[in-house]
Amino acid sequence: MKFILTKELGRLVTWLRILGYDTQCFLGDKRASLMLRALQDGRIIVTRTRQRAPSRGLRTVVIKNERVKEQLAELLKTLSIEPVSGMMFTRCTLCNTALKPKVKAEVKALVPEYVFQTQEKFFICEKCSRVYWQGTHWGNVNSVLKEILG
Repeated sequence: MKFILTKELGRLVTWLRILGYDTQCFLGDKRASLMLRALQDGRIIVTRTRQRAPSRGLRTVVIKNERVKEQLAELLKTLSIEPVSGMMFTRCTLCNTALKPKVKAEVKALVPEYVFQTQEKFFICEKCSRVYWQGTHWGNVNSVLKEILG
């Protein structure tokens, strides 16, 4: 499942990437451009703007909530999505690229010393060079998911 979200849902973009979904943020203003990109890439349009709501041949979800946790819960419920732990943290939250595992020694110069000493698994985005590891944010994400999924 792939998504394209309109610019007012930027924080939800990050959450969907954390969950492992290929998610683009559409920053343009032209409805036709959004629809074309969604069709070309087979993406579900997610928006808060009713004027961008359903068009034939496109799957569109209009989000009603204003807070990101509620938006995430609404989208997951609407599309009957259950987060899969094996998919989580597999995409770069900044640029949406799939992350690649890295050998610990290869990231020594790229992470803080404490992180290097306390972590064993590292992943890197080969597009923007951001390095990821299983820090406290993993537990925080799981807490939020438990909260919104009941």
